[in-house]
Amino acid sequence: MIAMARRARVIPFPRRPARRPEPTPGFVEVRRCRDQAEALVDRSVLESEGILVALRSNLPQSVYPSSVGDQGEVVVLTPEQDAPRARTLLIR
Repeated sequence: MIAMARRARVIPFPRRPARRPEPTPGFVEVRRCRDQAEALVDRSVLESEGILVALRSNLPQSVYPSSVGDQGEVVVLTPEQDAPRARTLLIR
């Protein structure tokens, strides 16, 4: 008698969140950069002026060091009270 092979277990793909994750509370977006190099320069400028900075990206730069188009976009976030000053520093 021939035994039937056991069926494989189906592992479902994880579902995407319904909306984008919220940034750190109290932080607001001051600039969107095309790549990580540009964001690091902006972060250095702001930190030299004593402004806290957080960088957010949808693409892990350590895994994908290069990107095409808006795929590698990095968002620069600062505390709400420092946002106007940060924007004027980045305009220069």
